[in-house]
Amino acid sequence: MSSDSSPQPRRTGLIVLSWLWVGLPLGYGLYELVRKATQLFTG
Repeated sequence: MSSDSSPQPRRTGLIVLSWLWVGLPLGYGLYELVRKATQLFTG
């Protein structure tokens, strides 16, 4: 028996916040990687 009705919105918000906490720096790092690799190979 699970009483999973009340903590669901809070858990969803925590999951979204966790993905943003990891995803935003990762996305920025990938953006910088592509930008610098383009500079390296194009001159």
